[in-house]
Amino acid sequence: MKNQITNAISDFFFEYETPRQVLVRNRRVGVVCRLIQLGVLAYIIGWVFIYEKGYQSTDTAVSSVFTKMKGVGYTNVNGSERVWDVADYVFPPQGDSSFVVMTNYIITEGQKMGKCPELKGKQNCNSDADCEGGSFKRTGHGQMTGVCVKNTTTCEVLAWCPVEDDHNIPDPPLLMSAENYTLFIKNSVTFPLFGVTRSNLVEGIDADYISSCLHDPKKAPLCPIFRLGDIVKLSGFSFETIARVGGAIGIVVDWTCNLDVDVKHCKPQYNFHGLYGNPAETDKARASVGYNFRYAKHYMEDKIQKRTLMKVFGIRFDIIVQSLARKFDIIPTLTAIGSGVGIFGVATVVCDLVLLYLLPKREFYKNMKFKYTDTQTQQDSESLGLDTSVYYTLEANARQAQGTDQSNDPDSEAGSTETEASKK
Repeated sequence: MKNQITNAISDFFFEYETPRQVLVRNRRVGVVCRLIQLGVLAYIIGWVFIYEKGYQSTDTAVSSVFTKMKGVGYTNVNGSERVWDVADYVFPPQGDSSFVVMTNYIITEGQKMGKCPELKGKQNCNSDADCEGGSFKRTGHGQMTGVCVKNTTTCEVLAWCPVEDDHNIPDPPLLMSAENYTLFIKNSVTFPLFGVTRSNLVEGIDADYISSCLHDPKKAPLCPIFRLGDIVKLSGFSFETIARVGGAIGIVVDWTCNLDVDVKHCKPQYNFHGLYGNPAETDKARASVGYNFRYAKHYMEDKIQKRTLMKVFGIRFDIIVQSLARKFDIIPTLTAIGSGVGIFGVATVVCDLVLLYLLPKREFYKNMKFKYTDTQTQQDSESLGLDTSVYYTLEANARQAQGTDQSNDPDSEAGSTETEASKK
């Protein structure tokens, strides 16, 4: 028992096992094997390393965005002239990454709390019975008083009077001058994994350049100042169409950087996308058109609280930062190589299937590839005190001395190569 344990331990530490290999001289199988291996090699080099950059580790950025609008608008509505500056047409005014620029509006001035008839089409009536006092209608402007106003045939409501009439949207838009407003974007990104911080005010962009540049995808792709009309055009919209009823546009700041080269080559790219609807659609094809919201300015007049209600149509801008930085790392490199080497085994599997199941001489190749044992052989070897493989070797030598056919023995030297007779 002690000797068996000692031998087992000795065999475990001082012996090495290697798989048995059979050399098959077959042109078709050889070509198939090499073609598969060539395809795997092309996949590893072309896709994994060149296209997917499998030798690099990646990181996304932590970013911040600041914006600033410039420009002045002018309107003349029914002889009432007004100049609009940034404080009037940008919502919110703090310079966020998402904001709205007003391009059209409907104004209702001098509203005060009281009782007045509802708009036609909102709460029509023929008698007081049609107006349930104390109730509300979802699309109405206030609480019904239970009175039907005869001259308008609508219910009387307790609301801010006179109620807003937004049926007629100004066309052309009142603030078409917004097309020439400019937007200044400041963006900084940090890649924590690599300890790299970059700003869209890259090398070569100073105060003198900013004071005179205007973004152009070809002539000035790094200029951070954008004309609103150009943004709308690059997003695929018509400015007059989107300015009338409003819409949404996305400005994408793309940071795709290869940090294996000088960090100064890490620069942003700007892309513009229409986020609301399809520019090719007509207004009649959509259930809800444009983008708008309301806000009110309250004031006191003769000790009566009043307000000016504004229904604002505008373009909403969403500045979206996308980032991906790459840098060489030995761990993903070894992982990619290891997985590629493992895929090479596909060639062996395919060729084995062809040899063992498809070729006419598949039985011959099975005898070459697999080693079979039977009970009688095992008993004979044990009676002689020999290992089975040694027994096979002695038996093969005996047959060779007697001039027998060796090709039936899977362990003989002659059995490792297809004979001329079998080829015929």
